[in-house]
Amino acid sequence: MAVDVNQRRAPAAIEQPGRLKRLSRSKGMMSLWFMMPAATILLLFLAYPLGLGVWLGFTDAKIGRSGVFIGLENYAWLFDDPVFWLAVFNTFLYTVVASIVKFGLGLWLALILNHHLPFKAILRAVVLLPWIVPTVLSAIAFWWIYDAQFSIISWTLVKLGILTEYIDFLGDPANARASVIAANIWRGIPFVAITLLAGLQTIPQSLYEAAVIDGASPWQRFRYVTFPMLTPIIAVVMTFSVLFTFTDFQLIYVLTRGGPLNATHLMATLSFQRAIPGGQLGEGAAIAVSMIPFLLAAILFSYFGLQRRRWQQGGSD
Repeated sequence: MAVDVNQRRAPAAIEQPGRLKRLSRSKGMMSLWFMMPAATILLLFLAYPLGLGVWLGFTDAKIGRSGVFIGLENYAWLFDDPVFWLAVFNTFLYTVVASIVKFGLGLWLALILNHHLPFKAILRAVVLLPWIVPTVLSAIAFWWIYDAQFSIISWTLVKLGILTEYIDFLGDPANARASVIAANIWRGIPFVAITLLAGLQTIPQSLYEAAVIDGASPWQRFRYVTFPMLTPIIAVVMTFSVLFTFTDFQLIYVLTRGGPLNATHLMATLSFQRAIPGGQLGEGAAIAVSMIPFLLAAILFSYFGLQRRRWQQGGSD
């Protein structure tokens, strides 16, 4: 009997390492191992700072002092802060205007580049230049373009007799808002154009041929073929465009540092000003945390765009 029991247990003992070996070779385990480095980086450099920022928003921490828990006092104080609400208004104005213009010009540029043009590869490379150039260098270039005394725009308009004096681009609140929006548009158009161009090239030409046979005009082909097929790409592109614009910091900080009279302060720049130069880490963190609901709304916009893509491919919503 003892011999029979041992003989029965031996195959199980031999089979167990084989199961572990097959499990380690499975696609799920391999995917998990490959994801570990990226997940570790995300936890260290994204999840931890986000959690720390949320915690600091509930404290009265200052530079050099950890602070104590004060609940929602920072948020209550911000609710009555007119500078904070001005920054919120500036952020939404900056994001909405810049994103709409970037989308319109980017789509127009993508449609042009999608045609058979001479030197098409060179043109696409040139279009990418504003996106490739570091943001700080772009901001310095625009700082010279908008200079109150040496602006090339003002000089040209004065020489042409259109103006009699130079434009105060960054010294007047309205001009400063328009100037930073224009700089952001110039920098963001290439991203929208190239991404939409990639989407345009995935649309089957047979759809256009069928539309031409049915007598569709160019506008009808765009409305009923191009735009519906681009909708998922547009959702993702606009989501990233809104995220990049809403959280913009470098361009504003180099050009105006939030001035004049806080007219160009965004929530990101105001958060930095209150937290680092001002020393109020808790207050600055609270301003940064206040941006999260708007960013989540932009992510949900992308999610519903991807759901529409599943519907187009025959899946269920």
